[in-house]
Amino acid sequence: MRKAGILLPVSSLPSRYGIGSFSESARHFVDQLVEMDQSLWQILPLGPTGYGDSPYQAFSAFAGNPYYIDLDRLIEEGLLEQHEVEGIDFGQEDPCRADYLKLYENRFPILRIAFARSHHEEEEGYRQFLSENEFWLEDYALFMAIKHSLGGIGWQEWPDDLRLRRFDRNAYAAMAKECGCSQEELESEIRFYRFLQYQFMKQWMELKEYANRKGIRIIGDIPIYVSPDSSDAWACGPLFQFDEDHRPTAVAGCPPDAFAADGQLWGNPLYDWGYHEQTGFAWWKKRIAHCLKLYDVVRIDHFRGFDEYYSIP
Repeated sequence: MRKAGILLPVSSLPSRYGIGSFSESARHFVDQLVEMDQSLWQILPLGPTGYGDSPYQAFSAFAGNPYYIDLDRLIEEGLLEQHEVEGIDFGQEDPCRADYLKLYENRFPILRIAFARSHHEEEEGYRQFLSENEFWLEDYALFMAIKHSLGGIGWQEWPDDLRLRRFDRNAYAAMAKECGCSQEELESEIRFYRFLQYQFMKQWMELKEYANRKGIRIIGDIPIYVSPDSSDAWACGPLFQFDEDHRPTAVAGCPPDAFAADGQLWGNPLYDWGYHEQTGFAWWKKRIAHCLKLYDVVRIDHFRGFDEYYSIP
């Protein structure tokens, strides 16, 4: 059966806050798809953007982008007040462009206000979210908390004890000392990043349910490689071709083709497929299962990354 749809990144939806989000604009777009007899909405990866603000270079293969959290929804829930978001420069003066620097500088302080007012840790939905996502969420929240405490630098530049994970998982006092902050500050940061992921997941699943009720299916991407600066690369070293010092022995690229006569150097860490086979491809199974929860149809981006790629020392 043939179907038709439109590719529109969430970031490209109309917004008063500098970037598209899981807002009423998203629901209006779903309604427009229905009116146009479309049945598919294809989006780009939803991960938290890192280097170059590309959705294909995310800080996690599992986490969601906090920029997509609908601020109006937080206002409705009493976590923000309207005057707190008015007058903030999110880069919204240019409706055709996302100013990621202004988003980074001005959106997170607003989200921290919402976090400080939230009682989400008392909600059954939050406890269920933690239980279902513990396998990636704890490493991600810790990764982001450390990154924030160290001024946003990549994990390969962290002090060796943090970079090589030479600590007990709950040794927050020792980790905080390495980060130059208090244990209370580090633990609060971890809780903040859990909160962001809870809000992201709650809002996205409600939007997806709305689309599905209207007969619209979501097509989403799985980028073949993870970002070098990601919680996956930091926390799951055996998955990748790393040496004993946790440095890549080779990185990904691709041969010459119609898009690049000299080939391309992507720089992403390559997988240790032997290790994946030994573990029954458990990480990949979890990743695909997670994506099938987020999307109705999963597109692997891209097949050439599996079939033909350069291993560049």
